Amino acid sequence: MTLYSEDKSTALEAMEKAQWLAFAPVVFQASRALRNLGILAAIEKRRLAGITADEMEQECNLSHYGTRVLCESGLAIGLLYFKNDKYFLTKTASFFINDKLTEANSDFVNDICYKGLFDLEKSIVTGKPEGLKTFGDWPTVYQALAELPEQARESWFKFDHYYSDQAFDGVLPLVFSQSPKNILDIGGNTGKFAFQCLSYSPDVKVSIMDLPGQLNMAKQAAIENGNENRMGFIEADILDENLQIPSGFDVIWMSQFLDCFSDEQIISILKRCVNAMNDNDRVCILEPFWDRQRFKASAFSLQMTSLYFTNIANGNSQMYHSEVFAGFVKAAGLETESIHDGIGICHTLLVCRKKQSGK
Repeated sequence: MTLYSEDKSTALEAMEKAQWLAFAPVVFQASRALRNLGILAAIEKRRLAGITADEMEQECNLSHYGTRVLCESGLAIGLLYFKNDKYFLTKTASFFINDKLTEANSDFVNDICYKGLFDLEKSIVTGKPEGLKTFGDWPTVYQALAELPEQARESWFKFDHYYSDQAFDGVLPLVFSQSPKNILDIGGNTGKFAFQCLSYSPDVKVSIMDLPGQLNMAKQAAIENGNENRMGFIEADILDENLQIPSGFDVIWMSQFLDCFSDEQIISILKRCVNAMNDNDRVCILEPFWDRQRFKASAFSLQMTSLYFTNIANGNSQMYHSEVFAGFVKAAGLETESIHDGIGICHTLLVCRKKQSGK
């Protein structure tokens, strides 16, 4: 599908869009203030009748001035409209306060990305996550997760899990089509996919391979769920080139994991997967490729998320174009057996096997 085409906007439309870009940080924070201070909710409660500024002041316990400037910004942004001396919500505002995906994106950008993005240009130049310094001195966000402020950590996991969790139900039948008995979940995080595998099949065992901080959270969850006897835990830094991936697994699973690494790092990880595989094993890769999205809004969200990787996460990864990623798969000695689009909100599942000799 074609997501982007030649610009056919008029000069006036282009100028208006340019002003949106100039004031984008103000638009973002004003929108959150309208939501967080209860203004959008107060208007929504009177969806059909609308609400006056005076009524809003009383209901939200805000000053006349504060109510006025925020509501006027809401008109400019397109969250509100004004009719017969009353404010009403637009469709955009309804999504902004009710859509869980929009909430996850907004909180993630505010709590994880916003302050650090001031150093985005520096990250582009240095290839390092310069914005991460707003939280502390870590090489990547993954080492920092367990020590982030509570609100930031909550927003990070809500964002990460919202995208991946929506895909798990749809992907499990595909992963278990060959009845695997042992699954290695590389980058398993807190173990959500592993636990769903254990519920899906009483015969499967799942091992999680991840950094100590994430692995400890998964271990604790396994103990609480009574699943520790069907699970293994492998503490590892996948970026260690000397680290070998253990063999003996029917499926090596990586969900929204490889987008956390650079081109060269992805190829290295996949090559080590190949070294651990036999001809009957499979690598299952679940990724949101921006070019395989049905809707432009989804592609937009993924392309903007790439700059989080640039500035906060690690400085050198992104949400990839599927053809770019296919080059990594081939370079590692794998071939794609099947591709499954439209999983969850925005994901694609690649099922890969070792490249057959003679091909």
